[in-house]
Amino acid sequence: MFSAISDEGVIARAIKKSIVSMKTWQLRDFSDNQYRNVDDKPYGGGAGMVMQVKPIRDCLSTIKKDSPDTKVVYLSPQGKKLNQELVEELSELDSITFLCGRYEGVDERVIENDVDMEISIGDYVISGGELAAMVLIDAISRRLPGVLGNESSLEDSFANSLLDHPHYTRPEVVDGQRVPEVLLSGHQAKIDAWRLQQSIEKTKLKRPDLIDD
Repeated sequence: MFSAISDEGVIARAIKKSIVSMKTWQLRDFSDNQYRNVDDKPYGGGAGMVMQVKPIRDCLSTIKKDSPDTKVVYLSPQGKKLNQELVEELSELDSITFLCGRYEGVDERVIENDVDMEISIGDYVISGGELAAMVLIDAISRRLPGVLGNESSLEDSFANSLLDHPHYTRPEVVDGQRVPEVLLSGHQAKIDAWRLQQSIEKTKLKRPDLIDD
């Protein structure tokens, strides 16, 4: 699954430039039984399976031999909800280990003793933490100097707590709709002011909660 970001696009280029390094770990490699199981039935009954402590803890122990200061992040619907402020906080870390849950999640003792932070990408349920981890890898990596090749990430939506302003490109007229004249004026101060005003108006219309915050 992770080859989708490690082999193509912005993150792949950052890896080739040695700005970002990424490694995946298969928990089944740390299983101590012939079937390579990493889960078992939950105590107390109920549907689904729970990921066991030992394979996770053994894997983390191996990771920490090379990266003793890595922060372990568990992707969980119970975690702190992801936003740009948290992305920027995480982008300051040297190493992050994302623990991807499956089934009914992981044994609570892992969360209590081995996890530094729980993060949720939203109030909904997906099959596992892998997709959530890829969202975080992309969001964090693009904040690192040199990944995008310019400072465009500083102008993204939420970078200043506002949605991004509208964007236009050629042709100048499409089905009778013209590009706003200010963008053709060459007057950068007026363009910047227009873009800020548009960001504010768009945020008021589409995400008023951000204005309230």
